[in-house]
Amino acid sequence: MVKNIVEERKRAAEIVNRLKLEYPDAKCSLDYKTDNQLLVATILSAQCTDKRVNQITSNLFEKYKNVESFANCDVDELSQDIRSAGYHNSKARSIQGSAIRIVEEYNSKVPKSMEELVDLPGVGRKTANCVLGECFDVPSMVIDTHMIRIFNLLGFSDTQSAVKLESELMDLFEEKDWVKLTHLIIDHGRAVCIARRPQCDKCVLAGLCPSANISN
Repeated sequence: MVKNIVEERKRAAEIVNRLKLEYPDAKCSLDYKTDNQLLVATILSAQCTDKRVNQITSNLFEKYKNVESFANCDVDELSQDIRSAGYHNSKARSIQGSAIRIVEEYNSKVPKSMEELVDLPGVGRKTANCVLGECFDVPSMVIDTHMIRIFNLLGFSDTQSAVKLESELMDLFEEKDWVKLTHLIIDHGRAVCIARRPQCDKCVLAGLCPSANISN
């Protein structure tokens, strides 16, 4: 059955409205003060919780105060500093490698385009979208596991591909909501639409969700 794109866009807009009312303070859950700090934090967040990343970076950003500090660091020492993030050796190489490139090729300033960002060591589309949206106000959408799971449940997609889902959602949701949408969905996924125990009876989206399991 082919879905009516007009109706789906109306449903998308209503979902955003409801989530904004439910989570008015939704924002990026990674702590950072500079563009490069967010880049580092996002690299660390792969296969690691944002809570753990914030615990690591509270000391890390005191020790390495700018992009030059990361570029000139002892990578083995950096690896130990971020050990609890998991995959610490490869993440340390990525953090230092991206810092070196930023210093040498971009005058110590994080680049502002998708093409330049994903060309940095350890930076994929998800990390690039996060930096673009948060730091440079570029309309972008971070697709993480919460986004994939919840939008499949909502019936907007049936894909596990982050790139495909990003394209599908950008066609349905208004550009002004792209950056905020990720934070709203992450908050909702943590609070209500929990992977192993979704609380459909408490969900503000239940009436808009074909997967909702509500007992009468």
